[in-house]
Amino acid sequence: MIELFVMLMLAAVALWVTFALVGFVFKLVFAVVGGVFGLLAGAVGLLAGGLVLLLVAPFVLLALLPFCMPLLLVAAVVWAIVHGTRRTPSKPQLSH
Repeated sequence: MIELFVMLMLAAVALWVTFALVGFVFKLVFAVVGGVFGLLAGAVGLLAGGLVLLLVAPFVLLALLPFCMPLLLVAAVVWAIVHGTRRTPSKPQLSH
């Protein structure tokens, strides 16, 4: 009777381990397939986002131009002052 009980328990454990391994394989396969689709979707999203950025960025820069104009004018004045006050370097004399 004990032997029959042990055999039934071994069969139950074997079935449990078999189904656990099958479930693990399904989970692994679906995780890999889902990861691949996620990577593809991310790549397509980056491509589409990059294209949209290339199309929209010039319009955004033109829309922000009045906002940035005072800073650009200050930068131009500073550049003009620095460029105007710079001395031309003297040519070095060659000595033999």
